[in-house]
Amino acid sequence: MNEKLRKDARTLFDRALREADPGKCVLEHLELRDEHLKVAGESFDLSEFESLYVIAFGKAASSMAAALEELLGDRITEGIVVSNVHAERAFQKMNFHLSSHPVPDEKSFRAAKEALSLLEKSGERDLVIFLISGGGSSILAMPSEGLTMQDIRAVTQKLMLSGVDTYGLNTVRKKMSQIKGGGLLKKALPSKVITLILSDVVGDRLEFIASGPTVPDTTTYEDAWRVIEALELEHKIPPRVVVHLERGRKGNTAPAMDSQLYEQSGATTVIVGNNHKAIISMEKTAEEMGYNTLFLSSQISGEAREVAKVLAGISFDIKRFGRPVRKPACILFGGETTVNVTGRGRGGRNTETALSFCFEIIGSSGIVGLFAGTDGIDGPTDAAGAICDGQSRLAARSMGISARDHLANNDSYSFFETLGDLVKTGSTGTNVMDVGVVLIGE
Repeated sequence: MNEKLRKDARTLFDRALREADPGKCVLEHLELRDEHLKVAGESFDLSEFESLYVIAFGKAASSMAAALEELLGDRITEGIVVSNVHAERAFQKMNFHLSSHPVPDEKSFRAAKEALSLLEKSGERDLVIFLISGGGSSILAMPSEGLTMQDIRAVTQKLMLSGVDTYGLNTVRKKMSQIKGGGLLKKALPSKVITLILSDVVGDRLEFIASGPTVPDTTTYEDAWRVIEALELEHKIPPRVVVHLERGRKGNTAPAMDSQLYEQSGATTVIVGNNHKAIISMEKTAEEMGYNTLFLSSQISGEAREVAKVLAGISFDIKRFGRPVRKPACILFGGETTVNVTGRGRGGRNTETALSFCFEIIGSSGIVGLFAGTDGIDGPTDAAGAICDGQSRLAARSMGISARDHLANNDSYSFFETLGDLVKTGSTGTNVMDVGVVLIGE
């Protein structure tokens, strides 16, 4: 067990978390001079607005809102902050609401109603600032007419267990919601609108971050139904949802916000932080630590077990041949894998990646992998992910623990819990997807 490599891997993960700090990301993209707020090359004269409303929701909502309140202070008229963890500080101008993730519930619905009540106060002489981060799809939820929160919960749970990716999940979510797919922006008009987004989606595709509540929706009801069919969920979701989607398909129902309406709205939308930003900071730190770095991509997706096999293959080439980089080496990547859950164990996509990786590198010396979510939550567990090496599986075997059985049962959390190799941070207050670090020593 190489303690130095393990320590270095954790140092790099912690560096990513610091770079993804939501407050830092917000303030890097805003500048206030007198009464002029500069955002993405645009300048807004705050003295021209009668009221300034703030609606922040998602896993990073509290930190983003705190930074904005620090900058704007009493210029904020009123606001709402909605997250799945308690705020570390009280807000002066905004009310905090605790909500649910990853499956919405009545708290999500009540928070959405509060947000809409706030927007009803706004008019064309007002400014509305949305602060949106990952988890927003669940944290703020308003079912379409004719559907209930229980319908939304049931569909969300079925989709998540199926191994669906974010695009498929949020395509369906948008078609079951009044506020997703641009619906929230539509309710904010004719106010002037600024949206600051912390991305948790591969490729930073705006319409899938928190299901795109303030941007155009290019998906259709037909797209949503194809997701349901591909996963063979037609007979497993509530009949009301089936009828709702069928009605939308037959009526060719237009999205709440299309590209033309969005352009006419004059809204400003900016990504303030993402996975790529976090990986770049890790790359710089790794180089300072003396590693030859290989930045694979910030857009890795696919089945966790398959991703682990590819990483192991690259690691072996580095170890044996010094290609594509020489030892000591650091492989970095980000993105979001998926897991098709067939077992009844505990775990998430990162611990499953780690278990699959140590399965591939069994017996190898000088290879360490750390795979973790930047939000500190890996699936329905209290761990961000796990760290492993070539001795992990052997150590488990000596304790009478079968890695093969744990992998077959999707029980990666229990495997690493027994070894003491879970990566636990608690809720980090941010979310820019997952990061992976593989270190290959001399």
